[in-house]
Amino acid sequence: MSAAPDHTPVMTRPPLALRLEPWIPVLLLPLLAFAGWLAIPNASSWLTLTLSGLAMGMMIFVIASGMTLIFGLMDIINFGHGAFISFGAFAGVSVLIWLSSLTGAPSLALNLLALLAAVLAAMAFTGALGWGFERVIIRPVYGSHLKQILVTMGGLIVAEQLIQVIWGPREIHIARPEMLKGAVTFMGATLEKYRLVAVATGLVVFLAMRAVLRGTRIGLIVRAGVENREMVQAMGYRINRVFIAVFIAGSALAGLGGVMWALYQEMITAHMGNEIMVLVFIVVIIGGLGSVEGAFIGALMVGLLQNYVAFLEPKAALISNIGLMVAILMWRPQGMSPVIRV
Repeated sequence: MSAAPDHTPVMTRPPLALRLEPWIPVLLLPLLAFAGWLAIPNASSWLTLTLSGLAMGMMIFVIASGMTLIFGLMDIINFGHGAFISFGAFAGVSVLIWLSSLTGAPSLALNLLALLAAVLAAMAFTGALGWGFERVIIRPVYGSHLKQILVTMGGLIVAEQLIQVIWGPREIHIARPEMLKGAVTFMGATLEKYRLVAVATGLVVFLAMRAVLRGTRIGLIVRAGVENREMVQAMGYRINRVFIAVFIAGSALAGLGGVMWALYQEMITAHMGNEIMVLVFIVVIIGGLGSVEGAFIGALMVGLLQNYVAFLEPKAALISNIGLMVAILMWRPQGMSPVIRV
């Protein structure tokens, strides 16, 4: 009597191409840097532009990280995010001016202490504004993108006028802390000291966001609530409160980004947040909605491309980033998410 054939399914590994496919976007960074090296004849200039572009990308990521939470995870189109950037910049600069004795001291520790105080004040201020903005403006228009665009655009206009009433209509020039002025030389490349702080800040924000969203219970609840809000509520979690906390966190990150960008530009205006929102939306979209890793790589790509093109053809810098977004979306309509598997 012959034995019955074994119909147990055999587990096969996916082809190598499928396993490597999620990591392909990571390779775009060295490819973009290599293209810049071919286009820029001077090696020291290329290295300076590359390091500066990566630092600029870190600052853009810090600004866009809040939008990644609000737009990507909560599906809220919030044009008022630019107002939080501006408010954070003005609040942080006000603290730096108040702590001028620390920012002017020839001590890196005192300078960083003043910068930390300014960042915390800006994040607390914009976080509180975000709480009020969500309750008064966003909550009545959940689920309606058209209404969200209209009311948040109106909120942005009102916020910019409030900034002019409180701080005045003129632009304010701000000097960086004493020990963060100037530049350092590395292998023939020149890199501003402040950009090193921006790189460190961007890495901390990226690692913290990824750790919270991927490795904690609250991150799991947020991601589950995005996928199936009713199921999470049926399990006993108050998803509305969780989403309010996410909105506050996103607004606070906008304030942090506002302070970093203000010191990068060394000047603040009421419209500064609105002006950088184009780059923020490009980063969030090409990264993939809700993807921290995608936004991180997208911001670095935007920073590199902006620096390379601005060096070769300054007038084409902004258009180049829009072209990058079109190219990425034609290749991956969903953006570069997910880039890194857990």
